Amino acid sequence: MTDGTDPMRRLVYYVATTLDGFIASPDRTDPSGADFFAMTPDLLEHIVQHFPETLPAAARQALGVDGAAVVFDTVVEGRRSYQVGLDAGVADAYPHLRHVVFSRSMKTSPDSAVELVDSDPVEFVARLKEEPGMDIWLVGGGALAAALLPQIDRLVLKLNPSVIGSGVPLFDGPFAPNLFRPVEEVSLAGGVRVVTYDRR
Repeated sequence: MTDGTDPMRRLVYYVATTLDGFIASPDRTDPSGADFFAMTPDLLEHIVQHFPETLPAAARQALGVDGAAVVFDTVVEGRRSYQVGLDAGVADAYPHLRHVVFSRSMKTSPDSAVELVDSDPVEFVARLKEEPGMDIWLVGGGALAAALLPQIDRLVLKLNPSVIGSGVPLFDGPFAPNLFRPVEEVSLAGGVRVVTYDRR
């Protein structure tokens, strides 16, 4: 969340990734149940403590998580990322957040609370960051992350001790160097390292 000296909200790419930089398998199915993204008890505890609003509503209910948001009040994602939830029968996995989906192909939102945007994501997020509120969570996918790279202020990578060889890249776009600096690293006993980088 922004502090009192900086009124701008940050766009934060908070995502699980493999050591070789993939956020999902080639078939783009839900990566949360994959063995290369194991949800260990210590990782779940870390999420509940530091990023509880990033848990889907069903998980929040099952875990009894109902407190206020800690970091984010808005989530943005691409059409393919959103489809993962739709395929599981969930039209809005994050009803506790403002939910924005970027899509030029989907003309009608499956849920009245999910906001469809077919305009330029960079311009939209730039305006969003000027609005009052907490930080904005970029959940994925890789193509949207590449498009929004100029707007990303912080990376929070749940770095898993796994290599899968191919899949959906962390950033699925053209060569576009952007520099970040490491600001925090939390090594969990289950093997995941939560690494935070801020834009230089």
